[in-house]
Order: sequence, then C-alpha cells, then structure tokens
Amino acid sequence: MPSPLAAGVDFADLNFVGQPGIIATGLIHGADGVAIIDPGPATCLPTLEAALTARGFSWSDVRAVLLTHIHLDHAGATGHVLRAAPSARLYVHERGARHMIDPSKLLASAARLYQGDMDRLWGEMLPVPADRVEVLGERNSLSIVGHEVESAWTPGHAWHHVSYFLSASKVAFVGDTAGICRPSGRVVLPPTPPPDIDLEAWRTSTETILAWNPEVLLLTHFGPQASPRGHFQELWRRMDAWCRRVQISLTNDLSDAERSDAFVKAVVDELERTTSRAEAEAYARAGRFDFSWTGLARYLRNRVRPSS
Repeated sequence: MPSPLAAGVDFADLNFVGQPGIIATGLIHGADGVAIIDPGPATCLPTLEAALTARGFSWSDVRAVLLTHIHLDHAGATGHVLRAAPSARLYVHERGARHMIDPSKLLASAARLYQGDMDRLWGEMLPVPADRVEVLGERNSLSIVGHEVESAWTPGHAWHHVSYFLSASKVAFVGDTAGICRPSGRVVLPPTPPPDIDLEAWRTSTETILAWNPEVLLLTHFGPQASPRGHFQELWRRMDAWCRRVQISLTNDLSDAERSDAFVKAVVDELERTTSRAEAEAYARAGRFDFSWTGLARYLRNRVRPSS
C-alpha cells in the first residue's frame, strides 16, 4: 500500500488488466467516511474494494464519488459503486452528468474505438440514478468527508473534464489533464484520443491548475507527481512535438491507417530508447498511441477553415 499523500489523502493502484502502475484511484477520508476520485472501470471493482478494506473501510463508508471525467477507465465502475454504497453521491461536470444517468451513447462511442475488447477492458457499466447526481459547473467549492475541495472545469482532453484541489494538503487530482507519467517519472505523454481534444482549452486548463499552486499532481495514469510546473512543461514539450509530427503526417500521400501506424512506431521507438521496451509497452497500455494520432489529426483538421 502506498504512503498517504497527506492526512486523509491517499491513492490506490487498481492493477488494471493485472498490470501495476496503469490506473490510480484517489481516496480521501475523514471522520465522516471516504470519497473516491475516479473509481476506474468495472473490471477493477474487486481491487478497489480490497483497497478500501485495507484502509479500514467498507462500501457503507463511501459518501461520494468524484469524477474528473466520464471515460470508462475513470468512471466505468461508478454505477456499481453507488449500488454498493447507499450513502454515496456522484459529483460530475454538467456536460457529463446525463451520460452517467444514461450511458448508452457513451458506451456506443467507446465500442467504436475498442470493439471486441469492451468487456475484457471495462466490464459492464451501470446507469446512475438521477437523484444521486450532484452537477458541477465551471467552479465549485465542496465539503467532502471533512475536506474542503475546490473543483474547476478543465477541458482539453475531454470537454466535460474537471479537476479537484485540496487546499489543506496542496494536492490536485487532475485526471488526464497532466498527461500520463509512469511511476518512474521519466516521461510525460499527452493522452489525446478523439473526439474532444482542444489544445487551446487544454492550455487554459493547465493555467487553471497551476493557479492553485499545488505541490503534488495526482494523475490517474499514474499516481503522484511533484514539481507541477516542470511536469506540465514536459507535457507541453511533447504535445507540441506530437502535433508537429501529426501535422507533417497529414501532408504525406498515405492512408490514415498508415499515418497512424508510423506515428505509433515513432513514439514506441523513442520510448524504448529513453526508457525500456517494458516501459514502452506499459505506456502503450495506459494510453493508446493510435488513438492519440486520431485525436490530434481530428483536432488539426478541424482547425483548418475553408477560405470564403
């Protein structure tokens, strides 16, 4: 079990598909119970339950589920958690709330990407009762299990993304806004899947998070990262490099499948040179590089406006 980040602030490794260091869930607790930030996919429910038990909690102690966004690797287990935890309420951005109440469109969109891997990766997603949903806007001040929590809308990776800041502990739970960084902390990669990538909004969200002056960023993929400004600088250095690479690929006389394959090979080769083959494979499990090409290509193409 990892050391707590601060009093009442912790995280757990969900060992996604049996692999450590891929998906982390945040845990905050106090005298009133425990809250879960991004419970992960339904396939990780037994691991999440074991993490609660190891800390002396049961489902009956869970008072809140706070989502950074509704992608299945972050939110897929939410309906199961609320069914098991009768005192829990869900906190989610207003743009994502309806998809937690009725996940049919969310699941259809995910199925187009993951196809036959849906059940293996994510399991079943259950709807959340509408009367248990607390809708978040651009800014909210929350009191959660004895902790003062600020939430802020942080789009860029997803249009419904929010981040959370615990001012007493100086920890920001940032979902995917600060990218993917394995526990080694050597490489920060931008997760840019379709359809919502918006780099201008993402830069604004970066500034929103840094304005909190956090001491630690808690990434869903994966875990606590110190030196937030340096971390974001590394994220944007690589984001800019990936954008240039995708932009160049769009000028080549190749199919999109060939462009994506070439992008994936270049990213994996670079990771193998700077880390190891095992780390490159782990990063690929945390964030599909072919999806990153597709998301950036969509973003860049949408920026091009036909001349009048």
